[in-house]
Amino acid sequence: MSSYPAYLMGGLCIVGGVTGYARTRSIPSLVAGVGVGVLYLWSAESIRKGTTNGLEGALAASALLFLSSLPRVAKGPVPAILATTSAASGLYYGTTVYNHRS
Repeated sequence: MSSYPAYLMGGLCIVGGVTGYARTRSIPSLVAGVGVGVLYLWSAESIRKGTTNGLEGALAASALLFLSSLPRVAKGPVPAILATTSAASGLYYGTTVYNHRS
């Protein structure tokens, strides 16, 4: 189990939320980016320390990011990249959760 994808996604989400706010003054971008990013970072720390619910948190953050990005995929490359990376992260953590519980 690796916490690296969650650390990477957390950092990208926070940077993306701050960038979205700086470019368009979009408070929803800031709140969503930082919120999902913090969830990813909390999950990464939990995975690294071996405490409970880290994998589930990363899976939930991936699902939130994917579901929020999917309706905006046609609007440009950023939502498409968010949807793709969150799907990949969700697949990784979903498989890990499934294998861990089996």
